[in-house]
Amino acid sequence: MTPDLATLLAPSSLPEDAVEVARIGEPWGVRGWFKIIPYSTAPDALQKAKIWHLLPAERGARHFGGVLDLPVRQVRAHGDGLVAQSAAIETRDSAELLKGARIFLPRSAFPAPAEGEYYWVDLIGCVVRNREGVELGVVKDLLSMGPQTTLVLEAAAPEGEDARPVERLIPFVDAFVDEVDTAGHHILVDWQPDY
Repeated sequence: MTPDLATLLAPSSLPEDAVEVARIGEPWGVRGWFKIIPYSTAPDALQKAKIWHLLPAERGARHFGGVLDLPVRQVRAHGDGLVAQSAAIETRDSAELLKGARIFLPRSAFPAPAEGEYYWVDLIGCVVRNREGVELGVVKDLLSMGPQTTLVLEAAAPEGEDARPVERLIPFVDAFVDEVDTAGHHILVDWQPDY
């Protein structure tokens, strides 16, 4: 008999400050363990949280609807990834139903970053201005470009040109970034507009 996740896990709702931090991969072993695909190379919050909020996979099989809370018993490193166990998921068949589920945690559960370090989620939506006060755009994404991260900005098109937004890329390195104020949602850079 196929297990039903709705009978194994409690229905819930996402916290207001929920951030998607990982997704669940393949079952691992026969006792309900499963692989985790974290979106961060330092998934401290994921490893310390006792409850994960799950939403179904965006693609592929969906074995539940809405938000479910998954109580976490244990998370540990395995090879170059993570595996996890929940008291509510005791069999491989149950773990199979979790495959693809998206894991969310409240932002308030994240450990404080070290001085000069930032969570990407805190940079998204920041307004970027240069030293002359010219608004260059709003951070819509970040790209990991080898040894550095690059801010991806979306800016309004110059007057008289196509109405589509302009995309700018600015390396997120000390040489170009003067100040980051995540509370005030702004970043000051030494960068000139390219139009």
